[in-house]
Amino acid sequence: MMKNYLAIIAALITVILFQGCESSQVRSYSIEQFMNTTSIFGSSFSHDDKLILFSSNETGVYNGYTIPIEGGEPTKITDSEENAIYTISFFPNDNRILYRSDEGGNEIYHIYLKDENGGVTDLTPDSGSRSVFYEWSHDRKSFYYGSNKRNPKFMDVYEMDINSFEPRMVFENDKGLSIGAFSNDKKYIAFKKIITRATSEMYLYNTNKNKLKQITSHDGEIYFSPASFSYDSKKLYYLTDEEREFKYIKSYDIDSGDSQLIESSDWDVWYTYFSYKGRYNITALNTDARTEIKIVDNVNHVQIELPELPLGEITSVNISRSEKLMTFYHNGSTSSSNLYVFNFESGDYKKLTDTMSPDMAISDLVEAEVIRYKSFDDLEIPAILYKPKKIKPGTKAPAVLWIHGGPGGQSRLTYRPLLQYLANHGYVVLAVNNRGSSGYGKTFYGLDDLRHGEDDLLDCVAAKSFLESTGYVDIEKIGIMGGSYGGYLTLAALTLQPKEFAVGVDLYGISNWVRTLESIPEWWEAFRESLYKELGNPKTDKERLHRISPLFHAENIVRPLFVLQGANDPRVLKVESDEIVEAARSNGVPVEYLVFDDEGHGLRKKKNQLKAYAAILDFLDIHLKGNAE
Repeated sequence: MMKNYLAIIAALITVILFQGCESSQVRSYSIEQFMNTTSIFGSSFSHDDKLILFSSNETGVYNGYTIPIEGGEPTKITDSEENAIYTISFFPNDNRILYRSDEGGNEIYHIYLKDENGGVTDLTPDSGSRSVFYEWSHDRKSFYYGSNKRNPKFMDVYEMDINSFEPRMVFENDKGLSIGAFSNDKKYIAFKKIITRATSEMYLYNTNKNKLKQITSHDGEIYFSPASFSYDSKKLYYLTDEEREFKYIKSYDIDSGDSQLIESSDWDVWYTYFSYKGRYNITALNTDARTEIKIVDNVNHVQIELPELPLGEITSVNISRSEKLMTFYHNGSTSSSNLYVFNFESGDYKKLTDTMSPDMAISDLVEAEVIRYKSFDDLEIPAILYKPKKIKPGTKAPAVLWIHGGPGGQSRLTYRPLLQYLANHGYVVLAVNNRGSSGYGKTFYGLDDLRHGEDDLLDCVAAKSFLESTGYVDIEKIGIMGGSYGGYLTLAALTLQPKEFAVGVDLYGISNWVRTLESIPEWWEAFRESLYKELGNPKTDKERLHRISPLFHAENIVRPLFVLQGANDPRVLKVESDEIVEAARSNGVPVEYLVFDDEGHGLRKKKNQLKAYAAILDFLDIHLKGNAE
C-alpha cells in the first residue's frame, strides 16, 4: 500500500514539474519573427500546366510570383514597392498574365496586362473608374469584367477580346444587379439583386435577345444567389435558404423553369462550381468556422478522396483546364496558408510553399478551439478561444476579445498572426462570433438587424462571464479589440458600456453611423438600400443612428483607447477616427493614434503590420497588464 501511495505522489510531482517545465519552455517571439511569415493566395495554371501563378507579400508588398508544379523556388514576376499587386490569371495560350492593383488602398482597381517581356499595359485606364475581373469566357478568346466608367454607381458588364483588347459592353446595369455566373455558350448571364441582407432575387439575361428576366418570385425573406451554369448551359445552379435555415443548392432548368434540389447540409453551402470540361463539381461548406471541401467526379460518380493533412482546412480549389491537376491551399490556426498541387491520375500531392516563419516553432503556438457561451438572453454565442501555453496553474491572465468586421463577417479557425502574437505574449484571446455573424443560419444572421450596438454588444459583454468561468482569466483585465465593424463595436463598448472593458483597440472602426451611411462609396450603390434596411436610413432613422454612434457619447470614454486608421480608407473615412480620438483625449484618458498614409481599409503592407501589431502589444502591456516598461 505504501509503495502504491509513494508511486502516486511521485507521478503527481512529475506531472507538476513537467507542466512547469512545459510552460517555461514555450518561447516568446518578436513581431519581426511573427511577420517573417509570408502571406500568399490565388492560383492559376499556365497553359501547359507547368507553372502556377499566385500573389505573395514576401517582399513586404504583394507581388506576382510563379512556381513550377514540380516544386522549387518561387520566381517574382512583378516589382511593385508601393501598391499591392493581386494576380488574376495566366493567359489561355501563353505566359502573359492579368493582375489588378489600386493606388494606396483606395480600392479603385484597374486590370493590367503584363507581357512575357515585362511590359505592362493598363487595360482599363479610365481615370477614376473601378474595374473588376469576373471570369474568362469558356472559349478563352475573351474575359468578362465589370466597370463603373459609365455610371459610378453601377458596374456594367464588359467583354474584352484578347486579340484586339477592345472592350464591348454586354450588359448595361441600371438595376443595381450583382454578377452571378456566365454560361459556357455565352448566351446567358445570371445576376443577383440584393433587397436586404436576408433577401435577394435572381435574374437571367439572354445576350442573344437582349432580354432580362426575373426568375424568382416570393414573399418573405428568402436568399437566392446564382452559383454556376451546367457545362451544357442548360441549367443554372444556385444557392438559397428557401424554407430552410441554411443555404443549399438547387438547379433551375432554363427551358422549363423548373427547380430541383441538388444538395443540402446542416451548415451553409458557400459555393459550388464545375471544372472546365465539367468532369468535377467542387462544393464548399462553412462547417462551424472551418471550410469543408467536397469534389465529385461526374464521370465515375465518386467523391474524390482529398489528402489527409494536419488539423486545418483545405480552401481555394482550382482545377486545371486539362483536368489532370488541382491546386489548393491548406491552413490552420497554427499554420499559415500553403499552396499544394494534386494529381488526379496518381492521387499524389505535393506541398509547394513553406510560408511559416522559420524563426518559430509551431509547437509554441496555440491551437484555437471553438467554444460556445450563453448571452444575456440565453442565446448561444459561438467563439474561438486561444489559450496561451504560458499560463501557470493557479495564475490568471489578461484577456482580449477580438470582434470581426462585417457586420456579417465570421471569425474562423484560420491563422491570424496578430491573435497568435498576443496569445504568445500571455493574452487569452476570444474571437467572438456575435449575433449577426454569418455561418450559423439565417435566424442567427438576422438577429442584429436594427439592433447594432445593442444586442450584439451585449453578446460581447457576456463573453466576460465565460472568460471568468475558465478560472484562468483576470476579470478586471479584459480588453476589447476589432477592425471595421469590430472597431465600431470596440468604440461602442467604451462609450455605451464604458465600465465593462479595461481597454479598447479600434482598427478603422465607425464612430458616426450617420456620416458613414451618407458617404458610402459610389460603387456600393447596389447595396445601399440593403445597408439602410439592416443598419438604418440616415434620413429617416437618424435618432437611432445617433444613439448608437460612439462619437455622440464620447464623453463616456474612461478607459485607455488605441486607434489605427488608413488615410486612404474609402469605406471608413479618416475623419471617423480623427474625431473620436480628439473627443477621447478631451476626457483626459490615455489615447494613442496611429495613421498610415499609404493604407486604405486594412493594413496590406508588411512594414505597417509590423509597426501596428508591435504598438498594439505595447499598449496592452502598459494599460492591460500594467507593465509600465
